[in-house]
Amino acid sequence: MPGTSFMSSAMPATTKFSKRTELLFIAELAGEAERYEGSCIIYYNHAFANTRFLDVVAQIKAIIDRFGGNLTTDERNLLSVAYKNMTNNLRNSWRIVDTLGKMQAARSPSMTRQLSLIRRQRTKIERELADVCKDIVQLTDKKLLPAAASGEERVFYSKMKGDYYRYLAEFCSPQDFDRYAEASLNAYKYAYQHALSTLEPIHPTRLGLALNFAVFYHDVRKSPDRACHLAKSAFDDAVRSPEATDPELTQTVRDALQILQLLKDDLILWSKEIQDCKHH
Repeated sequence: MPGTSFMSSAMPATTKFSKRTELLFIAELAGEAERYEGSCIIYYNHAFANTRFLDVVAQIKAIIDRFGGNLTTDERNLLSVAYKNMTNNLRNSWRIVDTLGKMQAARSPSMTRQLSLIRRQRTKIERELADVCKDIVQLTDKKLLPAAASGEERVFYSKMKGDYYRYLAEFCSPQDFDRYAEASLNAYKYAYQHALSTLEPIHPTRLGLALNFAVFYHDVRKSPDRACHLAKSAFDDAVRSPEATDPELTQTVRDALQILQLLKDDLILWSKEIQDCKHH
């Protein structure tokens, strides 16, 4: 991140200041976040930005209430993209505010009121993120998985469940970490076992699951070895598939090749981490 004079003049280093000064500080915090992330949705405005995704979710939920949890592929993808965008906005916002808080604490630890305001915003984002994640997990458990057919549908929804428990584990309080991490692991394990028996190695849903499951091992379990093993196994199985070298690539295979590139990139990065640790 570029160096800035982060909110150096917005508030005095005293405990007495006006509400107007406090609002100015929050406004500058929002501006700082925007400069770091360019065109991303900053935390100050993410509720407004997520409105259209909430509208999509509301419509799909209405379909589920009326017709049951057996969604079409288009409906399923709309729901998935809406929740993904909402959580990405909130996760990006959290990272920005968390980083700014650490910068402020390192630069001016005596400015306790500013730090308190930053912590308050971070906590607010955490609550919103938890609400979104719990909502989709509950919807998946109660409506979508019970109606899902064997194969891609069941893998897709189980993977989604693992993803959102993973997000909860990333941002939850320490006392909740083990519970969410274990729930994520169980969902991923179920999805992966089902994928191995029902989907081809080069199927994009199976590969996407392998990618996210590997990220879970790396980011949540802090186990780059297991992450690499899973990613390499999925990669090797897929590239051995006849479809991977078919000159007339279908859209499905094109999608799979994009995920294979992501797996390869992560493998290179994580393998380097492992080697660096061995040399230290």
